Amino acid sequence: MKRILTYGTYDLLHWGHIRLLKRAKEMGDYLIVALSTDEFNAIKGKKAYHPYEERKMMLEAIRYVDLVIPENTWEQKKDDIQNYFADALVMGDDWEGKFDDLKEYCEIVYLPRTDGISTTKIKHDLESTTE
Repeated sequence: MKRILTYGTYDLLHWGHIRLLKRAKEMGDYLIVALSTDEFNAIKGKKAYHPYEERKMMLEAIRYVDLVIPENTWEQKKDDIQNYFADALVMGDDWEGKFDDLKEYCEIVYLPRTDGISTTKIKHDLESTTE
C-alpha cells in the first residue's frame, strides 16, 4: 500500500483543493491530510473562516481523503512521515523546494496549483464586491 501525505489549511474549500486532493490520491492508495489547527494558523498569522473541527469534517467527507490528522507545528513533518509510514509528501508547487530536506524519508512531489482559484483570490473577490 502506497501512502501519500499532504498538508494545508483547507479553509473556504474550493475546486482547486479538490483537484489537489484527487491528484494526490491518484499517486497512491491511502491519502493522509494534515490539517492546520486554529492554534497553528494563529502562529502562522492566518485566520481561517471555518474552525478546525468544521474543516476536518469537510475533508473527511471527500472521497479521496482517508485520514485527517492535526498539523500543530512546522517541524512535525518528519515525524508524521515516519509515524504514518508515508511513501510520498505531496504539496502545491507554491512550496517548491521548501521540503526537499525530507527526501531522505520519502518522495517529495510538488503539484501545479490550479489556475484561477485560491482561498486568497476568493477572499479578495468577496472584499471587492462589498466595497
